[in-house]
Amino acid sequence: MAGTLSTESEEPGTADDTPTTRVIDAHQHYWRFGEADQSAWRTAAHKAIERDYSPADLAPELDASGVDATVLMQSVDEPAENDRLTGYARAADTVAGVVGWLPLTEPHVARAEWERAVTSSWCGVRTLIGRDPLAWLADPVVLELFGDLAKQGLVWDVVPITAEQVAAVTGLARAVPGLRLVVDHLARPPVDSGGWQPWANQVAELARCPGVALKVSVGVDALTAWSTWRPEALRPYVAHVLEHFGAGRLMLASNWPVVLLRATYRQAWADLTASLVEAGADAADVTQIRGRTAERWYGLDGSR
Repeated sequence: MAGTLSTESEEPGTADDTPTTRVIDAHQHYWRFGEADQSAWRTAAHKAIERDYSPADLAPELDASGVDATVLMQSVDEPAENDRLTGYARAADTVAGVVGWLPLTEPHVARAEWERAVTSSWCGVRTLIGRDPLAWLADPVVLELFGDLAKQGLVWDVVPITAEQVAAVTGLARAVPGLRLVVDHLARPPVDSGGWQPWANQVAELARCPGVALKVSVGVDALTAWSTWRPEALRPYVAHVLEHFGAGRLMLASNWPVVLLRATYRQAWADLTASLVEAGADAADVTQIRGRTAERWYGLDGSR
């Protein structure tokens, strides 16, 4: 994973025709409830997922949905989270890669944690940003850190939910063109209100940055805003990202167990897949989005 980026690898935005033998859920979590402080994203509205979620819980869902492997994501900003993720990755043979935690706002602390943590399973890094402004992304020391992450083949995952955050992420993609970014959860489209702008223009602008990929998934902010699971509301947004990013820069992701707030794993995976077909994705596109993009972008197949 980390450290396997080849200087001869394909351009980040270029899809290839190599068939994948794996279906990959590009975004899921494990946790032991109460073991760590998840208040950065968890509120009283999320009591339905106040329990432990382990590989044993997810395994039958993966089997039933025909999913072969996953990308395991951090959900807490602390060093102990990296140790927990390492343990889960060792325990679950379905974990293809780990997106660990680094305190990116403090580059010297991030470098120390990068050195301390066991990163052999890492394919990317993340820090939770909530609704915080992202002015720190323009700091030259931060840009240097991102440049070093790029050299080691590590992706940056980010969950922007405001227009200002999306603009800042776009600025970073331009400032560090060698960095592969993954914008989670469709860049938080206004699915609850049925709105369109400025999200649509900003997604189109993101797509002009060849180092940016996008996850077709629903984040906790949108799930909390919904009173029930509404896959039909996703259709215009999925069609828009398919038009602008293409299958080679989109990946399907459940966001389990957070998605359980509104849908079962099987329901979410099936409905998200259906949204791709309804948006005009053909069989080859679906294969890309349900596996090959994640393999390439995260380097899960040794191609980076």
